[in-house]
Amino acid sequence: MAGDYILSVASTMLARIRNEEVLVVLSQVLADLVQGEFMQLGSKENENERFAHYLKKTFKKTASLLAYSCKAVAILSGADEDVQEVAFQYGRNIGIAFQLVDDQLDFVATSSQIGKPTGADLKMGMATAPVLFACEKFPELNPMIMRRFQEAGDVQRALELVHQSDGIEQTMFLARQHCQEAIKLDWLVSKICWALFLSWADSSSVSNK
Repeated sequence: MAGDYILSVASTMLARIRNEEVLVVLSQVLADLVQGEFMQLGSKENENERFAHYLKKTFKKTASLLAYSCKAVAILSGADEDVQEVAFQYGRNIGIAFQLVDDQLDFVATSSQIGKPTGADLKMGMATAPVLFACEKFPELNPMIMRRFQEAGDVQRALELVHQSDGIEQTMFLARQHCQEAIKLDWLVSKICWALFLSWADSSSVSNK
């Protein structure tokens, strides 16, 4: 209910902006969210396609909101398409990093720290990055993934195998990579914005003479 309320308030605020391009951009977030929910219900049988499926789902369910919000801000600022794309990629990297960290917390944090039981994703049948990385060392996880950890003992066994592998470390390594990409883009956005500001300042100075 809280999410529905926030969504309704956000929709009202968007309507007040009265910028058609921004409305189109941010409407994609809703489409991605629905598609991401459907993607979460299934898993690829091909082991090589699973991680790509996971990252695509992660973008649609989490990173899309940040990516398109950053792009919307760029549009409202009057930035050109190149800057809009940089802003989009900045948000995308931040969003994917956020979800990767959240997914690894499901295996290392206590229920009091994250507000949900340890292994909650597994109990809902979801194979996140730590599990997918752990599959490289423990192929017995593959049939568990396909049956969505529904057999007795699947969740506990999956937890044990993830901790016996380097799945958590690999997940955090990937999260840091996305953070580093975002930092590079942040520097570029700052440089572009500074150049735009100087250009605006010069034009204002000329017009006031």
